[in-house]
Amino acid sequence: MTTVIQNARVLQDDFLPKEIVHRHEEVNQMSKALEPVLDDDRPQDTFLVGPSGAGKTCIARYTVDKLQEQVLDVESHYIDCWQHSNRFRVLYKILEGVGTSYDVHRSTPLDEMVSRIEAVDSPYLLVLDEVDQLEDKGVLRKLYPMPHITMVLIANRKREVTASLDERLQSRLRSSVTISFDRYTQAELVSLLEDRIEWGLAPGAISTAQVERIADAAAGNARDAIGILRSAARNADHEGAAEIRPADVSAAIPTAREELHERNLKKLTDDQRAVFDVLAEADELPPREIYERYESRVPEPKTERTVRTYLRKLDDYDLVRSAGNGPNRTYEAIER
Repeated sequence: MTTVIQNARVLQDDFLPKEIVHRHEEVNQMSKALEPVLDDDRPQDTFLVGPSGAGKTCIARYTVDKLQEQVLDVESHYIDCWQHSNRFRVLYKILEGVGTSYDVHRSTPLDEMVSRIEAVDSPYLLVLDEVDQLEDKGVLRKLYPMPHITMVLIANRKREVTASLDERLQSRLRSSVTISFDRYTQAELVSLLEDRIEWGLAPGAISTAQVERIADAAAGNARDAIGILRSAARNADHEGAAEIRPADVSAAIPTAREELHERNLKKLTDDQRAVFDVLAEADELPPREIYERYESRVPEPKTERTVRTYLRKLDDYDLVRSAGNGPNRTYEAIER
């Protein structure tokens, strides 16, 4: 039986394409910063900032992979700091990247782990995604002095990483190459989807009009667009259709958003989830009242400033919506 989906891997969010579309300037900026490693020189640290779904993670992984194709003795490792947010987990993942984590356990002194990383004798390109989610950003202070490590940091906003750092490290970050990402345009999303369709779906499986509808619904977010396409294709296959129909796209838009919403909820830390739950149980609330309710339900509450950062993060990932500005700002939960 002919199926719409020919290669399901292509329709996953973390699939890394062979070529990048509509982010050539960003790739060139990052390549220029890292290319000194080709001449055995130290690359520049880079900081990728911009909204969710703008291609930051894809560009970072793509550029580092292309560089490693040219140099054999360069190590690299990608770490999602939302999944690995404490100091031990980050250091462990770094050691895992060079194959020296085999005898590391929870009781291993952090200084010993740092010493092992310092002993790595080849250039190490370290990609820290969602770096603003680090519980203890002091780990950056441990890593930055190491001459063989080049940092590729990814976050929605740079200031939420730098605000809690000492002046010396802030200065180091200010001197890094900052690459800003905007949301994709509707036309760019169409082009991005067309590549996925060519690689992952049967020929003629979807019309141009349906692709444009998906891109329009995604509103500049590539992750949303790919999710809607995946859901529509899955639905067409489930019903034995030869192609994706308008009804498949109509059903896919809310389904994909709900799936993404649930995935984002599962990523939250316990404290972030407590903040979301406060809003889920109420109508619109200002930050001060959110903090008071959050503080009363957790044993070791974070600071009010940290909770305000959480609220911006939840807003970035469409888990809450904000209204108003300054002292009049309020938040409410988005529930699918």
